[in-house]
Amino acid sequence: MAYVAIRAPPTDLEEIAAEEKRCIFTRFTAETAWIIGSMLRDRLRRASSKPAVINITLANSDQLLFHAATGPGTGPDNDTWVARKRRAVLRWSSSTWALHNKYRGDEPAFAAKFQLGQRGGDYAIHGGGFPIRVEGVEGIVGVIVVSGLTMQEDHEVIVEVIEDYLQKKARGEISD
Repeated sequence: MAYVAIRAPPTDLEEIAAEEKRCIFTRFTAETAWIIGSMLRDRLRRASSKPAVINITLANSDQLLFHAATGPGTGPDNDTWVARKRRAVLRWSSSTWALHNKYRGDEPAFAAKFQLGQRGGDYAIHGGGFPIRVEGVEGIVGVIVVSGLTMQEDHEVIVEVIEDYLQKKARGEISD
């Protein structure tokens, strides 16, 4: 199989914020999560032979809407990364890639700044955690997490898929 590379994400904070702003939904339902999750799984399988985990949950209830592996080879560590990235998105209402770039990947300094102490390990500032935002709704409504590839790929594949979904929805190719 010929793989199609995931594009490189921006590292400039303004460009990352612009990405997040482009990825706002008009609504988000369990059906939306299924479509996005399935699109992510397909895209990841076309991008790499490395296995990854996809996880989509609601913010206010922790309800799991989608969870899948792209193939054999994932393990409990992937789910630990999912949980850490998800907690970071929920606490700081930002993608973990934005946090990584804002704090230059320095997790000890990040943990010290927020006085996380031993709880610092509960949060990951590695790409792959992404906030789900809906027009007209304050705050985030959910979190999409990918774990298994590089942190850059984990982040940017989510952006690629959301942008593709929003374009298809605008053209009437997707209804949820």
